[in-house]
Amino acid sequence: MPLAGFADALHVRAMADLADMVRQHDPDRFFCVLFAPAARRPALLALYAFNHELARAHEAAREPALALIRLQWWREVVEGAKRRHEVASPLSALIGQGVLPPAPLLSMIEAREAEADAPATLEAFLGRMRLGPCSLAVAAGIVLGADAWAEARLRELGAACGVAGTLRNVRAFARQERCVLPRDVLDAAGLVPETAFGDPDAVLAAVRPTLVACGRDLLGRPGRLPRAIVAAGLPAVLARRDLARGAPVGPRGASDRLAVVWAAARSVV
Repeated sequence: MPLAGFADALHVRAMADLADMVRQHDPDRFFCVLFAPAARRPALLALYAFNHELARAHEAAREPALALIRLQWWREVVEGAKRRHEVASPLSALIGQGVLPPAPLLSMIEAREAEADAPATLEAFLGRMRLGPCSLAVAAGIVLGADAWAEARLRELGAACGVAGTLRNVRAFARQERCVLPRDVLDAAGLVPETAFGDPDAVLAAVRPTLVACGRDLLGRPGRLPRAIVAAGLPAVLARRDLARGAPVGPRGASDRLAVVWAAARSVV
C-alpha cells in the first residue's frame, strides 16, 4: 500500500519527534533508515520508536508486574485501541492503513513479556530472538515491500541482531538488575543469573563464545537483498561486525558506518 497518505498525515513536528527518539535511543537503526526509500522512512521510524517503547517497559518499571502492565497497554494499541501518544498515534495509523499487520508487532510484545525471567535454556533464548528481534526485522521488511523469500531471510538476520544486541547490552541489563542470558549456559560456566548484576564482564566472557556461534549460524554468508528492502537488513551488517570482535564492543566507529554504506550500495548483508 502506498505510504504517501501516512507520511502526509504525520505532522512535521511529530515526524521530527519520532526521528529524534530513534536517533537518540537506537542510532544504529536510525542510520539504516537513511538507506530506505524516502516515502517509507516515516513508517520505519514509527516502527523503531515502537520497539524502543517496548524495550523501555522493563527499564522504566523495576517491578516485573508493572512492566507487564506497560506492555499490555501497547498490546491494546496494536489490537485497535486509540491512544493519544507520540508513538501510539502514528503506529495506529500504520496499522489502520494496512501498512503494518498486527501479527509481528504482537510477537514483539510477547518477546518483551518473556523478558521478566532469564530463559531456562539456550534454545529458549534463541526462541525469544526468533520471536522479538526477528519480528522487528520482518515488520521493517513488510513496510518496505518484502516478498516471502525476503521475509524468510530477514527472520534469520533479525534473530542474529537479537543475539548480538543481547551481548552488546549485558552491562546495561546488569545496571537494571536483569539477566536475559540462558541459564543452562550460565550453569555450565558455574554462574547464576545474579552474577550478571555485579560482574557483567565475567558473565559476558563465559557466555560470549556460545552466543557468538549461534549468531553467526543465523547470519550465514552475506547475500543479496532486493535494493528496495535492503534497509531492513542493514542492522545485520553491524551485528556481523559485533560478533566478529573478540572483546566486548564499545561505541560505534567510522568503520562501522562505512560497512553499512558499502553493504547498502551493493545490497549485500
